[in-house]
Amino acid sequence: MSRLTDLLRAAKQLDPQLGKDLEDEIQPLQKRLPFGLNFERHSPEAVELAGHKIRKGSKVRILSPRGSTARGDQRLYRVNKVIGDAAEISVLDSSDGEACTVQVDDLILVAEFRDWIYPGLRPDGTVERGGDKPFHTVINGENFHVLEQLTFTHERAVDAIYIDPPYNTGARDWKYNNDYVEGDDLYRHSKWLAFMERRLKLAKRLLKPEDSVLIVTIDEKEYLRLGLLLEQVFDDARIQMVSIAISPPGAKRDAAFRRSDEYAFFVSFGEAAPVPLALAPEWDGAKRTTTMNLRWVSMIRSGTGALRRDRPGMFYPVLLDAVSGALTGVGEVLPLSSQRSDYRSPEGTVAVWPIREDGSEGRWQVGPDTARSLHAAGFMRIGKFNGTSAAISYLKAGEQTKVRAGVFGEVSRSVSGHVEVEGAAATATSRVPTTQWALASHSAADFGSRLLRNLLPERKFPFPKSLYAVEDALRFYVANKPEAVVLDFFAGSGTTAHAVMRLNRQDNGRRQCISVTNNEVSAEEQTRLRKHKLRPGDAQWEQHGICDYITKPRIRAAITGLTPEGDPIKGDYKFVDEFPMGDGFEENAAFFTLTYESPWLVSTDRAFAAIAPMLWLRAGARGRRIDVIKDGWAVADSYGIIKDLDSAAEFIAALQAQDDLRLAYIVTDDEGRYQQMANEIPGVETVRLYEDYLRNCESNGDF
Repeated sequence: MSRLTDLLRAAKQLDPQLGKDLEDEIQPLQKRLPFGLNFERHSPEAVELAGHKIRKGSKVRILSPRGSTARGDQRLYRVNKVIGDAAEISVLDSSDGEACTVQVDDLILVAEFRDWIYPGLRPDGTVERGGDKPFHTVINGENFHVLEQLTFTHERAVDAIYIDPPYNTGARDWKYNNDYVEGDDLYRHSKWLAFMERRLKLAKRLLKPEDSVLIVTIDEKEYLRLGLLLEQVFDDARIQMVSIAISPPGAKRDAAFRRSDEYAFFVSFGEAAPVPLALAPEWDGAKRTTTMNLRWVSMIRSGTGALRRDRPGMFYPVLLDAVSGALTGVGEVLPLSSQRSDYRSPEGTVAVWPIREDGSEGRWQVGPDTARSLHAAGFMRIGKFNGTSAAISYLKAGEQTKVRAGVFGEVSRSVSGHVEVEGAAATATSRVPTTQWALASHSAADFGSRLLRNLLPERKFPFPKSLYAVEDALRFYVANKPEAVVLDFFAGSGTTAHAVMRLNRQDNGRRQCISVTNNEVSAEEQTRLRKHKLRPGDAQWEQHGICDYITKPRIRAAITGLTPEGDPIKGDYKFVDEFPMGDGFEENAAFFTLTYESPWLVSTDRAFAAIAPMLWLRAGARGRRIDVIKDGWAVADSYGIIKDLDSAAEFIAALQAQDDLRLAYIVTDDEGRYQQMANEIPGVETVRLYEDYLRNCESNGDF
């Protein structure tokens, strides 16, 4: 390369611009590997951002005239100034400097992925049925930029990523630089690899290096290139590919075998490994086995949200016979305003309350109606009675399903009424399956498309995943992580979040899913809308986008048990956990749209409304969100924020009075005062605003 360097130096002396252009083209070639996967990386990816504010200095394009279906002006412009409803713009990097004036409504914001961005979030509503559970979140935005935002809120904090990226079929199923990639594009594979690599590099920063998994599904179009790409990006991980039968009849391929499967790459980090599970007979070919016993768990809640005040409706007496200690019934909820001493148990019984080891009042895992159902089914067990109390345990939903399915063989009832399994029947084979998955539950047509039609009648989405295929893939890695954080940054129809809700229901978990998708309108729908003189950014256009039309309504419907029209969802869930879809889930979800903020406004504390949801996300997306600070500081369920450092004493006292508080945000430009205050809050993570946020933003954009 020394000869080439000399020639470049000479070219710069003769023509500086020519020398720079040659150097820009040669640098990517110098970075190419001598072997392995090589592809073009030097073309910067850009995205049009409909509906976002146009400011002085913004990069923009001019939209096509209303009613036109022709491709618009693809040149990039810089906004010199905004005057009312008009903007003066000039061609970016043009030497002539000629400017023109256009209406702001005719412009669309453009971001190149090498640019620094300063992301915020705009709240778009919630659905709340899960009490104190963490919120699932849906973020409407360009996924590369949302991943950059998540490096501030979730760096090294994600337990599992499940993604179903574009399969690059050539059927206008994805865009690169705002253009659909066609089947005859000679750079189709190179563009797809560049597109994926940028996102995977950011995803790597989010995964827990000590124990996490990345799951990527793909078909035969790109699986070979994807495998090589994963090996290069994640050179410290263990990678395995599983074949999943998703279409038993098979999909027709010209001059080829009918395709009935797709592939899932499992990329494991640190100690991550598939958990042996009790599997149905159709999971064949298991190699590793382990012995599993019927698993009873304490009915007293532990961990977060375990106090009486957290869920007052789960504080009630369980009644035992005063002589034998046998379970005789379940009492009603004791109001929070009442004391245990106010309660009088029926004659001949003893009341057992959910009292924690430290003597404080806790709560049960389930409500009184559920406890009565557990008792009737034999799924509640009373431990040794000491005359005044006894340990109470129960079988969670997953264990109940195994009992009903006959996994443990013959089941009988004990003298006290709980289920028992005896002898050899007391164990079941728990195993890790082979790399060939051929289960009826993984049919994409039956449990992807048809299931989605139950949730969203009359709405269509191309090729949704089987809910149960996603659920099964995740279960092997998060079954023993009841508070796992799961991310899907190609969220599409929202299947991953739906699967996480089902996993939570099966074992009373508190897992949360972050779903990221843009609001892209399908190619066919775009043509129809343009003929009606609509353009990106118009409300009538955006309402047909994937996030607003499919993702958010599906997650809302799954939780509430109601279709977007307000009708109960028809049909039942199948397989591991069968129940009516109309029952919904006891879960919470919050919806957001990514925004692009001014660093100056952020640094001067004038963009707090946009930054506030990110602070809540970083603190665990649980409980109340602090959107406004009136008295210089505020404390919520899991975090606190202080702007007026003169009120530090009151703020620290409020933090110390709060259970399970994770984070304290300190707004100051003074490093010394920040360190002094951080030292006064031991055991709580502190973050300096807005220095830490701005530094994180400016460390990105190098892709």
